[in-house]
Amino acid sequence: MNILISGGGTGGHIFPAVSIANALKQLDPDCRILFVGALGRMEMERVPQAGYEIIGLPVQGFDRHHLLKNIRVLWNLMRSMRMARRIIRDFRPDVAVGVGGYASGAAMKQAAKMGVPVLLQEQNGFAGVTNKLLKDDAALICVAYEGMERFFPKDKIILTGNPVRQNLLNGTREEAFAYFNSLNSTPNNLQIENPTVLIIGGSLGARTINEAIGAGLPQLAGLNVIWQTGKNYYDDCRAALNNLQISQFPNLQIVCTPFLSRMELAYAAADIVISRAGASSISELCLLGKPAILVPSPNVAEDHQTHNAMALVRKDAAIMVKDVDAQTQLIPTLLQTVHDQKRMASLHENILRMAQPDSALRIAKEVIRLAKK
Repeated sequence: MNILISGGGTGGHIFPAVSIANALKQLDPDCRILFVGALGRMEMERVPQAGYEIIGLPVQGFDRHHLLKNIRVLWNLMRSMRMARRIIRDFRPDVAVGVGGYASGAAMKQAAKMGVPVLLQEQNGFAGVTNKLLKDDAALICVAYEGMERFFPKDKIILTGNPVRQNLLNGTREEAFAYFNSLNSTPNNLQIENPTVLIIGGSLGARTINEAIGAGLPQLAGLNVIWQTGKNYYDDCRAALNNLQISQFPNLQIVCTPFLSRMELAYAAADIVISRAGASSISELCLLGKPAILVPSPNVAEDHQTHNAMALVRKDAAIMVKDVDAQTQLIPTLLQTVHDQKRMASLHENILRMAQPDSALRIAKEVIRLAKK
């Protein structure tokens, strides 16, 4: 069985793609998998690191601000379509899997033209442009949220959820506290009996979240804080912490770090999570049943993070604070929630109900079913 997987551009596309590939190998160790990505994007590095072959296309996104630059974009799109056709002709896939992103459009369109069944995986509650354009070419569309028939034909949709890192279930609270206290550069160690808030803004960081936390540090006394700032904001956040003279706040236990290499331990320690509302992050929170305050990024296409967050808010499975309101509302919302045990228990139960376990395996089984068909 030959499977072509295409998409990328962001970790939110790449991680599900690699998870699906791993699940396919688990079900059929002899299957051959080839990735198609966009040259210069992170999939060209991450996919080989995961042990898979990838071919890059010169495809780019359209520039909405400098229209003349799109002449080159269109030329590269035509080149990419020709290259995708050659790749499909040579590899002869039984199924093509598209996870969104620039390269996915060219590869999936050509696969459908050449009679290869196409399976799309849509991570967000508001469908991406590429997958919406491909909906008529797809044999099956795997989605993470209910109500996606407003974007796709109802008879093609199957609710599978988003693949998440299964090792996130491995950490223990005791191991987590030992690990983070070993990283702590302040005199105040995390206390296992205190509530713990995990703040994550992605690998680059979230400016609004960091500024709100930095301004409200004294109010967080009595809590453990694991603050992942992102590399772009670490120096500023560290300066805010140093200016606070933390030795004057013995009840403020905080670990400040640019990134988290042991996410399973971060989640194991956390009682509540403050996060952006990317599809992968939300799927992880659902799987682990973590009460969450979501601050959707306003800097994403079609405001899809707000749609992701609202899918949980409507089921009372998370709390949303708008990015524009974070400076005034994030800290008060956190304090009100984390000290309300009844509210915390309700959020835990409701978000856990939205989990879709074993998503990658379920999607892989659909891929194999299409291949056999």
